[in-house]
Amino acid sequence: MENLLLLERSLGLVKATDGTVSWLGQNLLGKTAKEWRSVRSDIQMIFQDPLASLNPRMTIGDIIAEPLKTYHPKMPPSQITEKVKKMMMRVGLLPNLINRYPHEFSGGQCQRIGIARALILEPKLVICDEPVSALDVSIQAQVVNLLQELQREMKLSLIFIAHDLAVVKHISDRVLVMYLGHAVELGTYDEVYNNPLHRIHAH
Repeated sequence: MENLLLLERSLGLVKATDGTVSWLGQNLLGKTAKEWRSVRSDIQMIFQDPLASLNPRMTIGDIIAEPLKTYHPKMPPSQITEKVKKMMMRVGLLPNLINRYPHEFSGGQCQRIGIARALILEPKLVICDEPVSALDVSIQAQVVNLLQELQREMKLSLIFIAHDLAVVKHISDRVLVMYLGHAVELGTYDEVYNNPLHRIHAH
């Protein structure tokens, strides 16, 4: 929970009382609501519960297109549809499903929809809030591998929140350990796991 709260404060979703969040040389905590708008197009989020994060009254095409309509209101509808279909293919969804609703999809497919929505603006940073913890074990590896593939293709930076050490080892270049709201350790997986400096994950 403290991991997510830290990121929500970093994104301006929860008011922070002090500290600094540095992004491309800017302190995000000093941003106005108008200034945050441009920042958020570069920083997107993938949520833990895929179905709960999708509006049940919207088609998946409209869900994926929503960020484009918000940040590029003058973009022609035909161009938006084309971009949405291309992104659907990129995450492993058939474009002919564009007019279906979230309840018609499995949990893994709903998470792919959430990933497509997060990436449609081609952000620089994607925050992944335990994106596989609510999925069947058989599907988790598929989603993690998809994220890694998209990270390489789109040159993304990912912040991946997880409690599963196997997932952390598979996807992470560097690991930040949080304990009671504080960052207690930072290093590679091997450094953090094999030579822990903090008792929370010592064996």
